[in-house]
Amino acid sequence: MKKNQLRLNTTLAALVDEYIGSNEPVSSRVLNEKYLTGVSSATLRLDLMKLEQANQIRQPHTSAGRVPTIQGYRSYLRLIDPEHSNVRFKDMDVLRELLIEHYKDTPLALHYIMLMLAKETDQLSFVAEPEVSGGYLAKLEVFPIGNGKYIFVMSLDSGLDKTVVMKLEQDFTDTQLKKLVRYLNDELAGLRIYDIANRVLVEMRENMYRDNPMVSTFLRELHKAFVDISDFYINYDGSIKFLEQPEFDCKRNILSFMNLIQRQDIVINLMRSQDSGKNVNVLMGEDFNVPEWAEFCLIYARYEVFGIPGYLGVVAPLRTQYRKLIPLIRDITNTITETTRQGMMVAR
Repeated sequence: MKKNQLRLNTTLAALVDEYIGSNEPVSSRVLNEKYLTGVSSATLRLDLMKLEQANQIRQPHTSAGRVPTIQGYRSYLRLIDPEHSNVRFKDMDVLRELLIEHYKDTPLALHYIMLMLAKETDQLSFVAEPEVSGGYLAKLEVFPIGNGKYIFVMSLDSGLDKTVVMKLEQDFTDTQLKKLVRYLNDELAGLRIYDIANRVLVEMRENMYRDNPMVSTFLRELHKAFVDISDFYINYDGSIKFLEQPEFDCKRNILSFMNLIQRQDIVINLMRSQDSGKNVNVLMGEDFNVPEWAEFCLIYARYEVFGIPGYLGVVAPLRTQYRKLIPLIRDITNTITETTRQGMMVAR
């Protein structure tokens, strides 16, 4: 790489780092004094002009300083990417112990990890619970709890359990319920959850039990339960500390941010479609396809619990600590995947 380009890269990285830390447009004087002491002021002003012409930075209003553009942030992420391999977080043993301690209740362990991530970053953290549709059913259990309600427990071959409450219009006797559950286990055990939810139960209800209202009703509600369990659901940290950031002094930004986190369908589809297979993905600007969300970023990574995928990360303003967040989210998701790999997790 040419010397001039290396200097431009150094200038851009320094400007973004300074802006992230100060939340103020960055002047050439500050860059000269803090980061680029060996570069003349004339050369630095020329480099800033080149970066501005390349749409990497911009000059807001009449300020003498510059701030990064979306394109500038993207270039910055590419520049700092090689540095992440040198960063490791020391608290991963705590996460491993947490996962092992709650090995029978992985969602609870993930909840605690989400809270730890929020506390560590002061950003809104989230966990998209494992998507079970790719797993295989090991056992199905249904328990009556009164008032026409039943607890449905789905156990996967991976060892993960999912629970949902069903409400049925008709009451079943214990004998009827046991026979029906035994039959369903014979028919469904070993099948993929996606196939059960999207094909098998529909065919059973339409073709086999159309003339049996009681069984048909049960299969209809069971189908709803499988569909509900198969979907991702995003849990956000309940803390509002992230609102102390200056970006949220503006009511418009708060409303746009709340709209973003409420549209779980869009966020989940974005994470799936933009998942590059890298350790950590960063979505920003036009990635969202929603202009009102352009001032925010989604930093996330894919993890697996007993081989079943989910996502974990933060939603933050564009001006955020990428150097810390990216390797931290990488280490957390890697720890979850490695600790819960099938056959590895054991109770102490």
